[in-house]
Amino acid sequence: MTPLLSQELLAPGAFVDSDHPDVVAFAKQICDGASDDVERARRLFLAVRERIRYDPYTFSSDPNELKASVILSRENAWCVPKAVLLCAAARAVGIPARLGFSDVRNHLASPKLVRVLGSDLFVFHGYVELYLGGRFVKASPAFNAALCERFGVPALEFDGEHDAMLHAFDGEGRRHMEYVRERGTYTDVPFAEMFACFAETYGKAYRGAGAGAGADASAGNAPTKHVVLAGEHDEAFHGPTDATTSRS
Repeated sequence: MTPLLSQELLAPGAFVDSDHPDVVAFAKQICDGASDDVERARRLFLAVRERIRYDPYTFSSDPNELKASVILSRENAWCVPKAVLLCAAARAVGIPARLGFSDVRNHLASPKLVRVLGSDLFVFHGYVELYLGGRFVKASPAFNAALCERFGVPALEFDGEHDAMLHAFDGEGRRHMEYVRERGTYTDVPFAEMFACFAETYGKAYRGAGAGAGADASAGNAPTKHVVLAGEHDEAFHGPTDATTSRS
């Protein structure tokens, strides 16, 4: 990796705010006593995977909800915020990291979520590429272990040497996750591009929020009306209706 690229992948961003005191404190606490970058990366991956439960219904176009420092205060999040937090935490302890995005078809998505979105295609699924041992290693911290157990899919484990991307099949051999398209890697969240794609793909779920959802937050043009999916109860992600579920 060139020195310039290394600097870019260690620098804080508008969303990957790796210099925020809360992000720095979180990363240092998780990595305390770790002997090398591989161990630090493994610890951070597990902490983000388990500390914040995956919940697609926390989706919001509010740009503040995509800042690593804000995500730290949440109990639930969707894949992109979790990737942002892992990326920021890695940079905070000196591991060069960048965000990666793919379009995936989730064959185990709940019927309700497919109905809400109008599709089983999940565009801009977020993951992280960490520079370890002289090369980039991919890691997707999206799905926590309890959720994986509910869907019958092994939880992803990250050893710092091999890619940890979503499983193609579940524990019974059924098709689980199909990677349809690579969107590339970025030093920070491509907010305008990503939300324009969301609006185009999931227009039904946007409920008339309009073009504001594609605004560029870093340019100070954040939308005044944010798209949210909150308020939906989906037993596949939240458990039975009589269970007490923490919401953000």
